[in-house]
Amino acid sequence: MKTELHVPSDLKFLTIVENWLIESLKTELDYQIDRQIDWSRTENRLRLVLVEAYSNVVRHAHQNQPNLPVLIRLELKDRDLSLEVWDSGSGFELDRYLAPEPEDFQEGGYGWLILHRLMDTVEYRLRVGEGKNCLSMKTSLETSQEAASQAAENSTSAESSSPAAPQAAPVDAAPADTPPYSSQPPQSRLDPEKDPEKDLAK
Repeated sequence: MKTELHVPSDLKFLTIVENWLIESLKTELDYQIDRQIDWSRTENRLRLVLVEAYSNVVRHAHQNQPNLPVLIRLELKDRDLSLEVWDSGSGFELDRYLAPEPEDFQEGGYGWLILHRLMDTVEYRLRVGEGKNCLSMKTSLETSQEAASQAAENSTSAESSSPAAPQAAPVDAAPADTPPYSSQPPQSRLDPEKDPEKDLAK
């Protein structure tokens, strides 16, 4: 399946762009024999990818010039998906890109990192096809079984890296024996001459 969309550089068309992508994939996947695609996970991931790519073209490549069209191409073969976003801007020099540091709390600049995290391969080519720039992204659609295995692996990794919970001190421990991480206050020893049942009745 191959299809493409020409759309103005205006964020008010963002919903149209999203719906075009999702409906095109749904229509194609309905006719495929393999029905094991984890669609909910796939839909959310591809929505985020396309929103990030299209918004970046509108704001930066075309600098909010709605008269400059954006070309989006989609190709799906078996489970292999290819997505291209073409722009007519001046281009972006990746050699000058510096990934933002988390401690800097930078508002922008995370788009390239997001795309690389969500797609298998990401490539940006300058001045190709009538002097335009092309952002090319590829991935293989996950099956439900693969998604479940990945989730289980992530859960196991998270549990193994979690610190052990502190243990409370035994009831009959002396104050000096109380562990430093105990959430319980030190408890004194019971007086053997006192009757515990009488104390409870008071």
